[in-house]
Amino acid sequence: MKKVAVILSGCGVFDGSEIHEATSTLIALSMRGIEAQCFAPDIPQYHVINHLTGEEMQEDRNVLVESARIARGDIKEIGEFSAETFDAVIFPGGFGVAKNLSTLAFDGAACEVNEDIRKVILWMVQLEKPIGALCISPAMIAKVLPQADVTIGNDPDTVKMIEEMEGVHHRTDNCEVIIDAKYRLVTSPCYMLNASIAEVFQGALNMVDEIIQLWNE
Repeated sequence: MKKVAVILSGCGVFDGSEIHEATSTLIALSMRGIEAQCFAPDIPQYHVINHLTGEEMQEDRNVLVESARIARGDIKEIGEFSAETFDAVIFPGGFGVAKNLSTLAFDGAACEVNEDIRKVILWMVQLEKPIGALCISPAMIAKVLPQADVTIGNDPDTVKMIEEMEGVHHRTDNCEVIIDAKYRLVTSPCYMLNASIAEVFQGALNMVDEIIQLWNE
């Protein structure tokens, strides 16, 4: 059975992993008979957002602890990840990618990527193993992989940021995927577009199916 690492960034679209994208990824992997293992960094969450009001809350949370909510407790710290053990890695979206795994939300094209996350990406590329990325995650990938072919859909400000990082952006509609053969990278926009939850799931499933195609090449 193939094994895929799913890298989470908290729990909740505005301050962590986008829950629909994360669970859609896990369901898609399960449907295709692929074993999934969730990972997250054991670091403080940048901030906590009240998802009912949109306001910042005066409390502290931990990215690994919050990510464990999505993983039902079956999660490992990112330092335990080994690219030798996994056949692919997938990054769901959510603002946690841009706030906790990187500083994309604050620094734009000048952002920094968490060193452990950066190592995961480069390690997978070194071993020529596929990487999947949904929603805003492709922008973070573009910071690490020079001239990567990616998509976040069509948001002009994010497209400009990707191009400033020397990434190559491809405009897409709901459920479409872009494949960078050089990096074995598969990306899809999901909630970066005005997608329904069904379209988010279909985009995640299309991403997983393209990763399977890369394994078969």
